[in-house]
Formats: sequence, C-alpha cells, structure tokens
Amino acid sequence: MKNKEDLKGLTLDELNERLAESMTEYDNLHIQQATHQLSNPIRLRDVRRQIARIKTFIHQHGQNAVTDKSANA
Repeated sequence: MKNKEDLKGLTLDELNERLAESMTEYDNLHIQQATHQLSNPIRLRDVRRQIARIKTFIHQHGQNAVTDKSANA
C-alpha cells in the first residue's frame, strides 16, 4: 500500500502513472467482487483510498504550480 512518504517524492507524470495503475487494479477488483471471486474485500477499500490519496497529491502539485507562477510574476 502506498503511503504519503512513498508519494511525496514523485513527479506529476509518475503520479499520473500510479493513478492509472491503481484505477485499473480497482476495476479488476470490482469485477472480481461482482463475480464473487474476490478473496479479500478489504483490498477494494484500500485501493479506493489509494486512488483518493494519489488524486490529492496531483491536486497539490497543481496548486504549487499556480503559486510558483504567481510568485514569479
């Protein structure tokens, strides 16, 4: 599971890549749940929270870019 320290040092491109991977994993887990093949239902919740965490870091990168541009103006 990805925690804050794992995500802090990543660039925006790396965060987007991790987001795509996590969303694919979530889709696969959701399909497994629908077909009653999911062995660990808690994993679905963990991946959903991981996606939210990554999206938060992406949003923070965007806010920092806007702040940097206004400071340089």
